[in-house]
This record gives sequence, C-alpha cells and structure tokens, in this order.
Amino acid sequence: METYADLIECEDVLLFANAAITSTGQREFHGTAGEQRLSLDFLHRYVQGNYPDLYAATLALDINDHNAALIIANLLAERAGDGRLIAWRLERMSPPRVYRFFRRLRRDGVNNRRTRAVVRDWLTGRPDLAFDAVKYRAQVKSAVRHAHLRLPGELGDFLFAPFSRARYETPVLEAWRRAHFDKSALYDLPYTVAEGFAARHGIGREIFLERIAPRLTRLERLRLAESASRGKVDTEADLAAMPLVRLASYILSLRADVRTSRRAELVGALRAAAARVAGARAGTWESVAAVLDDSFSSFGSPVKRRRPLAVALACHYLLEALAGDYRGLWLSRGTDPLQVRPYGPTPLGRRILDALEHRPGLLVIVSDGWDNAPPGLAGEVLRVWRRKLDPGGEVGIVHVNPVYDADRFDVRRLSPMVPTAGIRDAEDLPALVELARFAEGRTGLGELRAYLEDRAARR
Repeated sequence: METYADLIECEDVLLFANAAITSTGQREFHGTAGEQRLSLDFLHRYVQGNYPDLYAATLALDINDHNAALIIANLLAERAGDGRLIAWRLERMSPPRVYRFFRRLRRDGVNNRRTRAVVRDWLTGRPDLAFDAVKYRAQVKSAVRHAHLRLPGELGDFLFAPFSRARYETPVLEAWRRAHFDKSALYDLPYTVAEGFAARHGIGREIFLERIAPRLTRLERLRLAESASRGKVDTEADLAAMPLVRLASYILSLRADVRTSRRAELVGALRAAAARVAGARAGTWESVAAVLDDSFSSFGSPVKRRRPLAVALACHYLLEALAGDYRGLWLSRGTDPLQVRPYGPTPLGRRILDALEHRPGLLVIVSDGWDNAPPGLAGEVLRVWRRKLDPGGEVGIVHVNPVYDADRFDVRRLSPMVPTAGIRDAEDLPALVELARFAEGRTGLGELRAYLEDRAARR
C-alpha cells in the first residue's frame, strides 16, 4: 500500500518533469522571462532538496537542454549523481550549449575534481577537437583552463599562442592561419568563422555563400534560406532530415504564398520526417483523433516565435504517421495544416466534442490549456465524458502542453480527469503518452521509480 507521502512524491516528480520538458526560462505568451526563471529555480531547489535521487534520474527523461544543464550544474556542485548519466546527457547536447555550460561552471566557481573530470572526458570524446578549437575558440580555451588541462602539441599552441608557429600540420588550424592573408583558405573553415574573414577581405555576400555552400550545416542552410536562394545554395535535400518541430518552425516562418508554391516539397518533408520518427510504430496506434491549438496564443512570444503552433503542426504529422486511422481537428476549423497561423480564441470544448463524437481509440489534445471560448467548457466536457459517458476509459485521452505556466509551477491542465504532460519536441510524443499513465493515478510511486531507473539504465 502506498502512503500519502508516496502519492505526493509521485505528483511532485511528475510536476517537475513537466516543467523540465517545457520551460526554458524564456518569455511565454502569458508569462515574463523573470517569472519563468524564478518559478523554475524554485522547482529545482525543491525537488533536489526533497528527492535527490529522483532529481538526478530525471536526466534520463526527454527534458530540454536548459533544464538538463541546470540539473547537471547542481549535481556537480553537490558532487552527486551518476557520472555515466551526466556524460550521456552532455553528449546529447549541442557543442555550443555544452561550452556555454562549462563557462557557467567557471563563472559560478564549480571546480571540484569531479567537475574537472567531466569537462576533461567530454573534451577528450569530441570527434574533432581541432575543429571545435577553430569554431568555438574562446569557449574551448575557457573549458581547458577551467579543467586545468594541458593540451599537447599544436592544439595547445593554437589556443594560447596561435601565431607562435609558422605552419600547422592540422589542416583546419592551418586554414585558419592562412585565412588571415589568403582569401581562398577561408572556404576550408566553418561558416561562422569564414564569414568574419570574408568581411575582412571584402568578399561579396553572393560569391561567399556560393563558394561556402559545401561547408554549411543543415541548420545553417535553413537559417540562410533567403540568402541561399540568391546565392544558389540548395536547401531542399536537407528538409526531411530536420527534427520535426524545427522543420515545422521553418515552414511556419514562410509566407503563405511560398508555402502554397512549395506545397509538395514541404508536405513531403514533413511526412518523411514524421515517418522517420515513427519508425516501426508507424500505423500501430489504430484510431487516433487530435485537437490541435492554432489560437492566437499559439504565437508564443518574440523569443519563442510560433513555437506552440510548430509543436502542434509537428504532432499532427507524427500522429498521422503513427495511426492507422487519423483525424486532426484544428481550433480554427481549417482543413489545410500547411496554412495554419496563430489566430482567434481557444474553443477547446467544442472541438473536443467534435473529436469524441467518433469515439477514437485515443484522443490527443495539443494546447497551452487556456480554454476561453467559453472558459471552462473543455474541463466540463472531459468531466462528463469520463464520469457519465465513458467511465471505463475505452477512449484514451491525453493532453500534451508545450507551454509552462510559471504561476502554477506546471503546465496548465484542462481537467483532473485527464492526464497532462509537458511537451517540447514532437519526437517525445510516444514516450509522453506512456509517461502520462503515471498522472492518471492507475500507477504509483513504485512504478514511476522503476520507469525512471529503467530509462537511466538504458542510457
């Protein structure tokens, strides 16, 4: 028998997981950045102080990099946590974020032996540290100093005395040295580094983009889409390989007429990306309906522009790939997912009724939870459905919310009758549907601990 304290612990951990998945400490539609950071800081302190083992285990969940970095920093400061799990989580982060994290450790004075070992092992494991030294020179230099490392040979010279050598044997280091006086050498450098040398040498933007094209990463190609079109840089082949939400964000940033003219390409890329994420699970979810929020609040904020809408669009295509029979319902009642835009009120209740009318096997609601047309209707619909019309739970219902509510220390919920999970990337949707069962009260702390331990063991 679980005690009341066990139930509280289970609820607290799930609450923290939702926050760690959705909140990045940035401004949201209904909350300022300061409110987000203050709320998130309290949750980290509360969970680490009361449930230190579970706090560390949440690194195994699909939390965002911002919160993963906060957890790792707190664990290193306390000399706690599983070193293998910390190393695994750092490997999943992008190199720029890890280098910023190392600089934060240095700023905060976290420099115990374990911290230095973590920095050393991560740097040692980099596939091409010389490339990093060129692209992130100041950050690599800071990390090496903080970990008290001595880099042998020309890499150490490059970081701390770059012009002490007349020539480097490592090609990327030699290209950096030559680029100071040889225009052709800059095209052997990473784009962000070459861009500065191009400006110094007075090279025209169109010529530079055309010649640097082979060195561009997928993200750089998308960010430079408008310039790339003028510079004859092809981006089409990269779209289907992008993460779903990032691809959706890119598509939503395009003008409506551009989306129309490129319809076949964009829809094909979304479906290919969704099929890649679905993998062997494609078509295995039988009957699925989704209520997708494209109300005005799905705009997000100036720093997270259209992020909630991008999550909804990505979930739409992923659910289409996962389900044998799928029906997507947008709040705007639009029928063309490619042309969705943040507009109008949030009539969740009415669209939930439309979805339940067909009694799907699973109903997924993707929304920030601000039901306002009329207020509270969604919660009442779900209450009546669960208690009166479907008490046996034949229709599974899950609400996934991409927006953290700082005032509630959680994502906003529609009804206590329906589990709610925070979501950031559509790729996490299958795992979140699995995790949501812990919020329904059908499983308890023992199962949650086992789930977290199993996730950690698989890392």
